Amino acid sequence: MTRRKDFILEAEDVCKTFDGFKAISNLNFYMDEGELRTVIGPNGAGKTTFLDLITGRTKPDTGSIRFGREGIDLIRKNEYEIYRLGIGRKFQTPTVYTDHTVFENLLLSLEGSRGVFSALFSRVTSEQRDRIHEILKTIGLSARVDAKAGSLAHGQKQWLEIGMLLAQNARLLLVDEPAAGMTDEETAKTGELLLSLAGKHSIIVIEHDMVFVRQIASKVTVLHQGTILCEGTVDEVQANERVIEVYLGRKHSHN
Repeated sequence: MTRRKDFILEAEDVCKTFDGFKAISNLNFYMDEGELRTVIGPNGAGKTTFLDLITGRTKPDTGSIRFGREGIDLIRKNEYEIYRLGIGRKFQTPTVYTDHTVFENLLLSLEGSRGVFSALFSRVTSEQRDRIHEILKTIGLSARVDAKAGSLAHGQKQWLEIGMLLAQNARLLLVDEPAAGMTDEETAKTGELLLSLAGKHSIIVIEHDMVFVRQIASKVTVLHQGTILCEGTVDEVQANERVIEVYLGRKHSHN
């Protein structure tokens, strides 16, 4: 296939086996720059392994994974180099610096930050301050700027962590189950936040909550046994017989 120039991510014929278990099998995945893509699938479908492969946490046995218009080969890069290219990952459990303030968390994440000590003890430039306040506005935490991150509600911690990816200027955001453990209100706000970021950033969201998926998704990829079962709109995916069989666990529903 001739390379299209506007893909932010392309994975071709990717396979990964752990102790005889095929976690990823002949996976082909293409994503446009600025796209917000939702990936769903039952437990064990290979969703987390897929993110591990993109971020260099694990290496595929075969296949290629390329990033950006330049088609940078991610397989040859280590985790740190991939992070530096602008691929940021938010895990299911928020990993914020709980003893630091919201402001300091964002400061520590700013692109080009030189370690904790210098970030916290050198003078904050007006550019850095402006950037942090812009991110605070985006993630809806301006009022909590001086609060310790550990004191935030679960949803707010998730938003702060998304803000930390924005601070590192990630071009591709990998967001793992952001709605897990959230209230309905927090879930809706998270959806609005991700939708507001699409276009400026490319985003892959892994999610189980179908109400949330319906809120944010224009295109859904369904993974099953490490390969793509189908792709399409939420309605197309939910109406797909094979998806109903493997994902919803029932052959037909008559309601």
